[in-house]
Amino acid sequence: MTLSDTTVAELREIAGRYPQARSGLLPMLHLVQSAQGYVTNEGVETCAEILGLSAAEVSGVATFYTMYKRRKMGTHHVGVCTNTLCAVMGGDLILERLKGHLDVGNDETTEDGEITLEHIECNAACDYAPVLTVNWEFFDNQTPESAVELVDQLRSGEEVRSPRGARITSWREAERVIAGWEDGLADEGPTAGTASLVGLKIAQENGWTAGGASTTPTDATASDATATSEDGAATQADTARAESETVLDTSGAEVEGGGSEDD
Repeated sequence: MTLSDTTVAELREIAGRYPQARSGLLPMLHLVQSAQGYVTNEGVETCAEILGLSAAEVSGVATFYTMYKRRKMGTHHVGVCTNTLCAVMGGDLILERLKGHLDVGNDETTEDGEITLEHIECNAACDYAPVLTVNWEFFDNQTPESAVELVDQLRSGEEVRSPRGARITSWREAERVIAGWEDGLADEGPTAGTASLVGLKIAQENGWTAGGASTTPTDATASDATATSEDGAATQADTARAESETVLDTSGAEVEGGGSEDD
């Protein structure tokens, strides 16, 4: 599959978003995957040409990060967390059950091309262990049985949603989103699950804020009260930052132009 003129133009568009074009390499590689199903040699060479890099430099990035694949992926990528907590909670059992059910090994794709299975070191969702992802969307509190049911639904083409609400599309479509293109699904489901927000809820109920300051009116100064509103907090943050930058600038000037009286 050859990269289309449209995709090449989009790669150039990504490069143009950055003061230093080479900073766009990571989303450019995701865009290549969305178009071709993996990071192809053509994709490497095209990115290198656009960015003024060598193919070896681009390949070095593409082989360093595990989200970049060097062989064709399935319609869906299923990643099972096998890091410590998920493993203890059943992640290893889930991975072994899916290997047997799908008749694939780690980082292999089913014969029908629907599922690529991979063990993931950490999905950063330990409060929902064991977890797996489908095209980078979370599926929390999984069991071997629920994981088998999930992949069967994906293979049969049923509509599947993450427990957090997001509708599952395809791995290529997800890669295009990571590259920077909207799919119109950003507002489906919460941005964080209930368990992840328990600490915030407790803090709000007790009036706790960072640094231990109380948000109750009796303890707040006039300045602190202003900060309880979103606009007031933003104003205070901007003021504090400006003051700190002034101190740094003054300090720098003193260092550069200063000296002891003995000089």
